[in-house]
Amino acid sequence: MKPEATTVEHGLRRVVITLTAMLCAILELLDTTIVNVALNDLQGNLGATLSEVSWVVTAYGIGNVILIPMSSWLSRQFGRRNYFAASILLFTLCSLLCGMATSIPELALFRFFQGIGGGALLATSQTIITESYPVEKRGTANLIFMMSVIVGPAMGPLIGGYIIDHYSWPLIFFINIPLGIIAILLTMQYIRSPHYDHKLPAAKVDWAGILLLTLMVGSLQYVLEKGQEEDWFSNRTITTLSVSAGIAAVLFIWRELTYHHPIVSLKVLKNRNLAAGTLFSFIYGFGSYGSTFIVPLFTQSQLNWPATNAGLLVCLTSLSSLLIFPLTNKLLKAGVKPQYMMSAGMFIFFLNCYMSSKILTPDTSFNVFFYVLIFRYFGLNMILLSISAIAFSSLKTQELSEGAAFTGMTRQLGGSFGIAIITTFIARRNMLHRTNLLSHLSTDAASTSERIHQATRSFQAQGFNEDMAAGHAYKLLDMVVSKQATLLSYMDVYIVIGFLFLSCVPFVLFLKTRKTLPVADIH
Repeated sequence: MKPEATTVEHGLRRVVITLTAMLCAILELLDTTIVNVALNDLQGNLGATLSEVSWVVTAYGIGNVILIPMSSWLSRQFGRRNYFAASILLFTLCSLLCGMATSIPELALFRFFQGIGGGALLATSQTIITESYPVEKRGTANLIFMMSVIVGPAMGPLIGGYIIDHYSWPLIFFINIPLGIIAILLTMQYIRSPHYDHKLPAAKVDWAGILLLTLMVGSLQYVLEKGQEEDWFSNRTITTLSVSAGIAAVLFIWRELTYHHPIVSLKVLKNRNLAAGTLFSFIYGFGSYGSTFIVPLFTQSQLNWPATNAGLLVCLTSLSSLLIFPLTNKLLKAGVKPQYMMSAGMFIFFLNCYMSSKILTPDTSFNVFFYVLIFRYFGLNMILLSISAIAFSSLKTQELSEGAAFTGMTRQLGGSFGIAIITTFIARRNMLHRTNLLSHLSTDAASTSERIHQATRSFQAQGFNEDMAAGHAYKLLDMVVSKQATLLSYMDVYIVIGFLFLSCVPFVLFLKTRKTLPVADIH
């Protein structure tokens, strides 16, 4: 049998390549979360509404998701080193332009192109790291990359919050510039393109596939990002783009399965391990991004924490949970099946979601959140490493880039679905709980009447006349009801996400992995 073409590296060169790829992955993921805590500051400085400024996040996500599935093809077309270096250059240049932007349309445009550059960094970084290690050390390679996946989003809210609290918003983009320049220089010096890469002539390029992919994921990402804000299908734009995404998806799948040189090789999904890993990457993205999205939202809106404190909580708990990675990797090497590891992680995540629904109060402290979140990230990290162990265990070296693109894209889309569905769920459950709570309130009830009376007297003591004091008392009661309804909505979210993961456990346990590589490849 002909041996696989490899790009295995050794010694210092492999260390430098690994660090370079990790740096690029962290930069890309950092920029997915660092802007979230700066939206209020951007709104004030650029004179925009919240709806307008949210395009700064949406544009980056659309650019990201469009490029991720094409990254494998682009690497072959232009050579991995050249494509990777060009992507870092585009990402770094657009970071500079984002920091210099003077309006929201400018900033959103530059963020879109920054997302285009960043889309290559994640999937290509994973491929570079994995291929740099021999087959028997792929488990270690996956472990290294997954640490980058955790560190990037964890550092974003903390760094962004600190910059916003102490400096000005352009710095959240300018910090990418020196790191990007270093990454470009190291890429050109150390990273090599695999010799099995090949370039197609322009006439054979899958231009229709590129157009359909762009329309499909661009429309879908827009719908997920803006759906709740635009009241979903009551909005003509959302409805039109949803239909466009569906039609484009059907045509794209047909095109990629029938064209001789597809831009995305869907046939690689015939590998059951990769197909399963891709599905569970979506579920992981849904739960991980969704549950992490809830924490700063709840702590800032309900507990009135500053941005730095909310970011510090996410950062510390994420980084602390990295301790589980070496243990998980050691268990996999010892022969524990990744299905069992993933099932244990999902069960831990379910227990954590159930615990989280019980601890939420208007007075929940930083310490309580800290210990509960560490427990959650332990479960998530066990799932993440197990997904890689399953997805890449039986792929040939030439298929790794396609596999990385699929898992990366579905993880991002899972996160977008998670945030969109959770946002909608919170809004609608909030309305339901508020209605239910108000139905139990009656001004004729002694307890309600007494509460309003005490609040009225308190406001009168502050100098308000009787009518104004009574008005403020009713407003205070309304605020209490709204806060309680919101709290109940967050509790519901945790329960639903937890049961989603628990329901996946039987399917994971019955998953049969097929090995075509030596047993030592991941264990």
